[in-house]
Amino acid sequence: MNNIGIPKKQGLYDPRFEHDACGVGFVANIKGNKSHEIVQQALTILANLDHRGAVGCEPNTGDGAGILMQMPDAFLRKVCAPLGIVLPEPGRYGVAMIFTSPEAPDRNSARHVMERIIDEEGLKILGWRDVPTDNSSLGDTAKSGEPRVRQLFNKPSLLRDE
Repeated sequence: MNNIGIPKKQGLYDPRFEHDACGVGFVANIKGNKSHEIVQQALTILANLDHRGAVGCEPNTGDGAGILMQMPDAFLRKVCAPLGIVLPEPGRYGVAMIFTSPEAPDRNSARHVMERIIDEEGLKILGWRDVPTDNSSLGDTAKSGEPRVRQLFNKPSLLRDE
């Protein structure tokens, strides 16, 4: 099979709309090795996808494109230590990314509910971390709905006493 270029029109596919199919990039190390180079390549992909038009009413309010990557254990240890959060060995803890209300009463109410459910599910909470963010490049629309970003560190109850 020797396909070079865009395929011919067939079924529901029409090459006239090929430009509409952009918006996904994928970079990986096939052996699962972690490296900052992969993150840099992923950021390049994000910058190159700017043309796809995934913006709102303002050019600086977008669709929240991001990067999925392996857990950065060394970094998390560095930022958790000053908070008194002691992390088990890699692979023995989890991190939940929580997008919650910027309003303290709502945020605290949600935290209490989450902590109750987490305990019921047999997880041990290791600690919470407020993730520093920089909204200086966001549009007013994005800022109006901006959540507080928090991380919840936990481990399964099977590992509680280890």
